[in-house]
Amino acid sequence: MIEIKVRRGGAAFIDTKQPFGSEHPMKALVYHGPGHKELDDRPKPEIRSAGDAIVKMVKTTICGTDLHILKGDVPTCTPGRILGHEGVGIIDSVGAGVTTFKLGDRVLISCISSCGKCEYCRRGLYSHCTTGGWILGNEIDGTQAEYVRTPHADTSLYRIPADADEEALVMLSDILPTGFECGVLNGKVAPGSTVAIVGSGPIGLAALLTAQFYSPAELIMIDLDDKRLKIAKIFGATHTINSASGKAADKVKALTGGKGVDTAIEAVGVPATFVLCQDIVAPGGIIANIGVHGSKVDLHLERLWSHNISITTRLVDTVTTPMLLKTVQSNKINPAQLITHRFPLDQILKAYDTFSRAADTGALKVIITA
Repeated sequence: MIEIKVRRGGAAFIDTKQPFGSEHPMKALVYHGPGHKELDDRPKPEIRSAGDAIVKMVKTTICGTDLHILKGDVPTCTPGRILGHEGVGIIDSVGAGVTTFKLGDRVLISCISSCGKCEYCRRGLYSHCTTGGWILGNEIDGTQAEYVRTPHADTSLYRIPADADEEALVMLSDILPTGFECGVLNGKVAPGSTVAIVGSGPIGLAALLTAQFYSPAELIMIDLDDKRLKIAKIFGATHTINSASGKAADKVKALTGGKGVDTAIEAVGVPATFVLCQDIVAPGGIIANIGVHGSKVDLHLERLWSHNISITTRLVDTVTTPMLLKTVQSNKINPAQLITHRFPLDQILKAYDTFSRAADTGALKVIITA
């Protein structure tokens, strides 16, 4: 059955629960509604438009956003969807309109698909592309499978250098540009500034790694998990705070002479962590939200209306991916540090269990080999 879906701006794209007539089954992790997922047999995807590429997956991973989908926080992702929006692979076939890539090329898949031509893409807002955006593993089938169809291949894939660490580059599909763009750039981290990152999970640690491009004076990591805070210290945090006592805001104020921080980055996506950011931001400071919020959050304007603060939200646009590729290739940053576990695709349910119980397993990012 073919579905015609109309997206913002009136643009339409074709999606199907089962790709056109493919007789070649593959394994894929399929979302079956809140709390339910299975490793199923699905038809291998096929080219549907001239700009498509079919990529044979080599490495993929699980994102915190996938867990939000499984909780029911992302209504645009409907049951029957193959999850996943990150990974590297090999071009298996391309549509007639693809000019940048050919059969056999090794590529990095961006979590954001962009046509490069619409009003939003022309403004660098690729996440709001009228025929793309965050659709992989959300509105169309994603990367946690043996093959994936990638729309707008010329502007949504990146060639992998021959000597690249492919596992490290998986972190560039989403997590590294997300931490950098939504946290560091939106938060206007600057030399000598004070920064607090609330949440020492993979996204928070990605923000920590990339914030160091700008030499802030203080990089304070806040979390409930001492193991993650220990890792944050190794990754470059100047101070770590366990927030279990409820005294995190007092400790931040003590570290900053009572003022609070210039940039508070929210990297969890729950009400308590956003409120904590409000408690620790200094007058004139910025709260940069990264977390995926599935429930309402209180904004305490009764306290903050006179404090000259800014609050930013963003879905990653991946405009910085080419730059981040260069920093990884030149060894200025090593995102492979974020990888803690590895699984084959046929053990992806075990990988999800490990990733979802990070407090017990110590998981940061898991690599899944297709």
